[in-house]
Amino acid sequence: MTLPRLHVGGDPRHGVTRYAQQLADALGASAGAGHPDRLHLHFTDRLFGADPAAAATAVESLAASGPVTVTLHDVPQPSDGADGLRRRSEAYGRVVRAAAGVVVNSEHELGLLRRHVGVGAFSSARVAVIPLPVDPAPVSSSPPSPLSGAADAAPTVGVLGFVYPGKGHDRVIRAVAGLPGAVVVEVLGRASDGHERDLAALESLAGSLGVGFEVTGYLPDAALLSRSRTTTVPVIAHEHVSASGSLASWLGAGRRPVVVASPYMEEMAGLHEGALAVTTGEGLAAAIARALDDPASTWLDDGVRLGPDTAEVAGMYREFWRGVAW
Repeated sequence: MTLPRLHVGGDPRHGVTRYAQQLADALGASAGAGHPDRLHLHFTDRLFGADPAAAATAVESLAASGPVTVTLHDVPQPSDGADGLRRRSEAYGRVVRAAAGVVVNSEHELGLLRRHVGVGAFSSARVAVIPLPVDPAPVSSSPPSPLSGAADAAPTVGVLGFVYPGKGHDRVIRAVAGLPGAVVVEVLGRASDGHERDLAALESLAGSLGVGFEVTGYLPDAALLSRSRTTTVPVIAHEHVSASGSLASWLGAGRRPVVVASPYMEEMAGLHEGALAVTTGEGLAAAIARALDDPASTWLDDGVRLGPDTAEVAGMYREFWRGVAW
């Protein structure tokens, strides 16, 4: 089949834009190539308009020129707040109704959409769940692991990705504050646009609790891989997560992160069998302590079964498009 044109736009450092480019590369799609009357785009309202309604209008305008399929990201959920949930749900509903096909990245996301957008919005669109890919990096490119680091260096607990409310950095800082000895919380990334004050608040919280705190800023791929492999304990402590590029990054680096249980993480624990150390919010400090005592437990075993890689995900998209009623 002829691929649709693949839309890649927005901030090239944004996770959604990066994923759109990653998938386009895997599909061998050059800029502007593809079926002239068909379009696929990766949608989050924050990339398509100044507010959710404007973002939906932008997609509807594209769909008026020919059939559009969409991958939805950052789907609406109660953590958006009552007004945010209403406005974002209305916008995502408009996008779904305008689309000939819809992809989400987890069954949990599909459930959220049906709950908050309404089942009726999906009546005319083909729907598929295609998980975010995991691409294991070559082991030969790994720098020295934390197991062989300097004996006098303080151990580190790494949180990967952008800083924004609900990502769980504050939860990790409080968990580390209750541990004996010096432990540094590493932020492997930068503040999401508009959330610089949230990062400053985290620095203040860490200081008030006597917790070491380091922020790397934006990291190019090679540097991110290196830091992902040298932090002592990788952690994911999202309070509200429906899909996680951070998880794919940790797994791709060969790490077995400590993750706080949620419907999405439980779904991913089944997909990536044996690759996650699942705990509860209340048990996070104890889980980090166990990992600090046994750093080898934070690395994936050779036989661990991970979910699809990018090439396999590209094949799933091809199959999805074959079933769309263009």
